Amino acid sequence: MVQGTANWNTEQTEEWLQEYVDDWVAFYHNKIGDGEVASYIPELQKADPNDLGITIIGKGGMTISSGATDSPFTIQSISKVLSFIVACMERGVGYMLDKVDVEPTGEAFNSIMHLEMRQVKKPFNPLVNAGAITVSSILEGRTSDEKMEPIFELLTEMLGYRPAINVDVYESERDTSIRNRAIGYYLLETGFLESDLNITLETYFKQCSIEVTVNDLAQIGLILANDGIDPETRDEIIPRQVARIAKALMLTCGMYDASGKFATYVGVPAKSGVSGGIIAAVPPRVRDEELPFLEGCGIGVYGPALDDKGNSIAGIRLLRHIASQWDLSIF
Repeated sequence: MVQGTANWNTEQTEEWLQEYVDDWVAFYHNKIGDGEVASYIPELQKADPNDLGITIIGKGGMTISSGATDSPFTIQSISKVLSFIVACMERGVGYMLDKVDVEPTGEAFNSIMHLEMRQVKKPFNPLVNAGAITVSSILEGRTSDEKMEPIFELLTEMLGYRPAINVDVYESERDTSIRNRAIGYYLLETGFLESDLNITLETYFKQCSIEVTVNDLAQIGLILANDGIDPETRDEIIPRQVARIAKALMLTCGMYDASGKFATYVGVPAKSGVSGGIIAAVPPRVRDEELPFLEGCGIGVYGPALDDKGNSIAGIRLLRHIASQWDLSIF
């Protein structure tokens, strides 16, 4: 296995970097057996636990892809970043921060206990289920389809095509998500929700069921890494303040209750989903030595075998290795 890129310089080719990533994906593919696919959403159990893929996109269109990059999967909790961005664009940052906090919970993403025990005045952050369901209720629209439309419009602008909802996954989540319904009823009872409970939950299940690839995640990550600006067109797709808040939340809350360790050992804004997807946004950084993607990049990873926190087990290890070898950390 190739260990690093200490002698990398700007004259090295994309093919040369490709060899490194291919080696790393092959190595960490052997770690997949330590994890298991999500079982509490029946349709997600059909994923191939042996899949592992990554795409990295930098400025100028440099793209490195390796492994199972063509495998479609549902975005799941990564959608929480998008719904929060849309809500901020619709309702304003100040309004949203009054409704949802930005603090890590230290609890599992689907925890109810911390809401009641701490008697919070608003959900801790929009990247745990309670916060994300609250955000779904705030999205403008009288029906779930109306609430979803701005999310699809944002994705279309970023990706150049309109992704679709995986109906089988949506129905599987809708019919089995007892915990999320319990969270919803608690939010309703405490007055946090701004729309009908059933419409709110339909919206939440639909946004989690949008189907993407690692290439899509890398493209979204690249735009976030550049403060909401598409580096190819120079168009501002997301307001800078909103993009920066989203990245701060990803860094502190994006990897469930393993967010602190991820920030320590990887050090880039990221968000995972229980389908096995991870999105990372690597901002431009200043270094004395020449390193790949110094001007920033977006990274998409897919590996449906999860660890006990709900994160892709091989994906986390792969990202940690790449961040170490290429000094991607923002710290």
